Amino acid sequence: MRLNAQTRVDATLNGLFKARNPAAPRLDAAMRHGLLVGGKRLRPLLVYLSGRALGADDSALDAPAAAIELIHAYSLIHDDLPDMDDDDLRRGQPTVHKAYDNATAILAGDALQALAFEVLARQSHPRLGPMVYTLAQASGRDGMVAGQALDLEAVGGHPDVEALAYMHAHKTGALIEAAVRLGGLVAVEADDPRLNALNLYAQRIGLAFQIHDDILDVTGDTATLGKVSGADAARAKPTYPGLLGLDGAQQKARLLTEEALAALAPLGETAAPLAELAHYMIERDH
Repeated sequence: MRLNAQTRVDATLNGLFKARNPAAPRLDAAMRHGLLVGGKRLRPLLVYLSGRALGADDSALDAPAAAIELIHAYSLIHDDLPDMDDDDLRRGQPTVHKAYDNATAILAGDALQALAFEVLARQSHPRLGPMVYTLAQASGRDGMVAGQALDLEAVGGHPDVEALAYMHAHKTGALIEAAVRLGGLVAVEADDPRLNALNLYAQRIGLAFQIHDDILDVTGDTATLGKVSGADAARAKPTYPGLLGLDGAQQKARLLTEEALAALAPLGETAAPLAELAHYMIERDH
């Protein structure tokens, strides 16, 4: 299931850099470094599984799956910059600003963001408008970028659990929700009630995913994580283990996963792969 989706989206993403005479070769190289070096492609997988659950063909899901991963890659490149999280490693490799330089990393992220919308707009689909809107809203001032801003503001502060959840609903959850909605929109109209079930599922696994990410930052090691462990504590960033304790955070992640599985009930057996993914997302090494 995962391998098939990963193979498909990787082929689409690699194809974006083949048979090209790039205007700025170093920029293209930095984009490839941030996009094509590793990654489990969880967000594209959500596109494929959500679309399949509602009857979409994989060929129609390739573009939105690639688009969501392009946005995700851009966000990670910018997150890693010295003025953001200041990370030297990503997926076990030097971050883009370390492999190249800060300015090139900023431009590579900018270019990947624009490429996401180019890939999505290149296809012909009766619901292209709602799909573009979904990706734009989840990526910008009311979605992921808002979450990044809230994350920066929270450093050294003492937010409560509700404020932390609100921040992560934007920084992490918005793209996860967009992934399942994009997959669903390939198959059905925007007012189809099954999209509401998918959205509730995505909300719950998005937060569970982030809680488990916080847990891994405490319990994991650099070799396993592919990035420096303990980084959140070193930067005085609020986390779920910090607020709830390690056992409390693990319990919260399990409860959210159960709620995500319950949300899938209206979709029946077609949602079984999404249920499997919910377990994988909070049991992964990273």
